[in-house]
Amino acid sequence: MTSDTARPTTAAPAGAAGADDGPDAATAARNKLVIGLLLVSAFVVILNETIMGVALPSLTRDLDITVTAGQWLTTGFMLTMAVVIPITGFLLQRFDTRPVFITAMSLFSLGTAISAFAPGFSVLLIGRVVQASGTAIMMPLLMTTVLTLVPPATRGRTMGNISIVISVAPAIGPTISGLILSVLEWRFMFILVLPIALAALALGAVRVKNVTTPTKVPLDVLSVILSAFAFGGVVYGLSTFGEGAEAAVPAWVPLAVGVVALVAFVLRQRALQRTDTALLDLRTFASRTFTMSTLVLGIGMIALFGTLIVLPIYLQNVHGLDPLATGLLLLPGGLVQGLLSPIVGRLFDKYGPTVLLVPGTALVTAVLWFLSTVSESTPIPMVLGAHVALSIGLALMFTPLFTSGLGSLPGRLYSHGSAVVGTVQQVAGAAGTAVFVTVMTLAATTAASGGAGDVAAASSGVRAAFLVGAVISVFAVVGSFFVRRPPVVEGAEKVVAH
Repeated sequence: MTSDTARPTTAAPAGAAGADDGPDAATAARNKLVIGLLLVSAFVVILNETIMGVALPSLTRDLDITVTAGQWLTTGFMLTMAVVIPITGFLLQRFDTRPVFITAMSLFSLGTAISAFAPGFSVLLIGRVVQASGTAIMMPLLMTTVLTLVPPATRGRTMGNISIVISVAPAIGPTISGLILSVLEWRFMFILVLPIALAALALGAVRVKNVTTPTKVPLDVLSVILSAFAFGGVVYGLSTFGEGAEAAVPAWVPLAVGVVALVAFVLRQRALQRTDTALLDLRTFASRTFTMSTLVLGIGMIALFGTLIVLPIYLQNVHGLDPLATGLLLLPGGLVQGLLSPIVGRLFDKYGPTVLLVPGTALVTAVLWFLSTVSESTPIPMVLGAHVALSIGLALMFTPLFTSGLGSLPGRLYSHGSAVVGTVQQVAGAAGTAVFVTVMTLAATTAASGGAGDVAAASSGVRAAFLVGAVISVFAVVGSFFVRRPPVVEGAEKVVAH
């Protein structure tokens, strides 16, 4: 700890952890306000990642576009997130908390305004890309700030609130859009969000204080370019798998470009790490707990996003529910997950990750196995119960994974760890959507060619998708045994030292 001691991560490390008497009342109140504002702002921006799915029929009709083109409103959002998030590690090191927050919320508000008043599809897509740019910055900013300010001994409960943002906001996005579209046109999905975003921007500009000390790190332009091709190529390739022959470019092309660029990106970062100038410091993976937590988190995101795309298709195409009824049916699961997350955080602080992760991953796996048996005769209440049980399992997973994984890192790697986690979320979300949709499409096509009716073929495709998801989730159960709680004393020393 020679040169690093001259590069503090926090402006007031005593306010984070390891001080003699902890933060004073004024510092504690400031920290609580900053985290609260970031939580509310992050919930608003993340909500928009999945809000477009239910609106697709209305958009294709009003804007006179194909379904494939309409999917780009979600694919483009995820693609932008995947490209921007890896750069946030540099941004959070280089700039103060307040200007980064203002930039993120300004971009999101601008994108929301563009989308609300877009005259056509092209401008609407531009608005979604600008929205995603702000969203990509917000989540790593929130995580890094919490890791910096909250003592390790009580970090779990705050991470529980972050779990609400990361997992519940995408889950209830379709419900909210379904409610809006039942009485208003699609523009109001953005018009209603805009004043909330502007209020969060105004309040944050006044009340958010700088809680980190910037470091003058250089920006490696080659790393930025490689990162864009690597993560953008992988996410785009995975997202186009489900389009099959309708895709403008075969999925293997961007995937191949992404994989080659990813290898080059990793090699570049390993070289830059020798001088502490990496865009995304991969020494985060030197921590076994961080590595295992990230792997299990990726599997959890595959299950979450795969279910979010396939379950509504099952309810609408097999059971004949309309979008509003589908959104309302998925709402209880999202609410249960939101209610449980802070409780899980407190349990983590008391008991550690294992007693939460093992039953959580097992429950997710069991529910996916059940969903692989559904048919047109499966009662709706049973499907509702399965979704609630899945949400409980995910709630038991996400908070321990965020807290253990990121908490196992030294303070100087907090921003990089947050960027890695955010990137994995986007890639895993795209992978979950691609795997579930591709398997579902292939199985449904096979069943239809064998003489099955439309409903029976759709049901067969859904079962196949959930079966593959269940098999993948078994690896999460195994990985959950290898996630450990970071030592509290060690974590506190790291924050103070850096």
